[in-house]
Amino acid sequence: MESLRAVSRWPVETAATAVIDAEGRVPGTFGPVDHRFRLASVTKLLTAYAVLVAVEEGAVEWDQPAGPEGATLRHLIAHASGLAFDSADVQAAPGTKRIYSNTGFEVMADAVAAATDIPFADYLAEAVFSPLGMSSSTLDGSPAAGATSTVTDLARFAAEVQAPKLVSAALAAEATTVVFPGLRGVLPGYGLQRANDWGLGFEIKAAKSPHWTGSASSAGTFGHFGQSGTFLWFDPEAGVACVALTDRRFGEWAVEAWPAFTDGVLAELS
Repeated sequence: MESLRAVSRWPVETAATAVIDAEGRVPGTFGPVDHRFRLASVTKLLTAYAVLVAVEEGAVEWDQPAGPEGATLRHLIAHASGLAFDSADVQAAPGTKRIYSNTGFEVMADAVAAATDIPFADYLAEAVFSPLGMSSSTLDGSPAAGATSTVTDLARFAAEVQAPKLVSAALAAEATTVVFPGLRGVLPGYGLQRANDWGLGFEIKAAKSPHWTGSASSAGTFGHFGQSGTFLWFDPEAGVACVALTDRRFGEWAVEAWPAFTDGVLAELS
């Protein structure tokens, strides 16, 4: 895919990318796809998927109490618990505001670890990495932002999300549907959004503007980006996913480069 060569013009030292279709095929890659990159908040997609497995297994339930008073596991995974970004401070009542929270993901992971009696990093490896053959992926820090992985491994994950085998299709669809719709909140790096829509761990484009995906991306596009200069998006209307990993921190370069790159990928596929 010629559109993927655009990453060679990004102002980064190392970058790799891949496109994955709805059947799990990889029509194109570029760069060192087996190089291990820090994922930063793309970690949240992996953590969220492990929580989906835990729900599917009956270890935890979406509506069980977790986090601040009145909050549930569903609030935590959807950034609607009221917890602050990186502290245990409660800044809003559950379900009233979208406050993007690393702390919320850490509390959620602790709940899964307590319910399964397995450290969360081990649970993630057993529930997601091992069955998908993600042999180069590890969680070495926070379940909100502490994973390291490769494009090859995330391509396997992208194939799973588009055609789930570890969880039911219904649960995967729920995870990528807006939860607590219409909540205002700040999308990190892109400012206040009137409706900062989120699913169960997956950020949903919907009507957000500005956004890190492309102008051609459908409203149903979902995924996540990371402050380490990484992203993974899924466009169900196009039937495709795309992962790009770099070693340069997110900044103005990414705000400028990523949407054009995404539009190029979608244009080539169409």
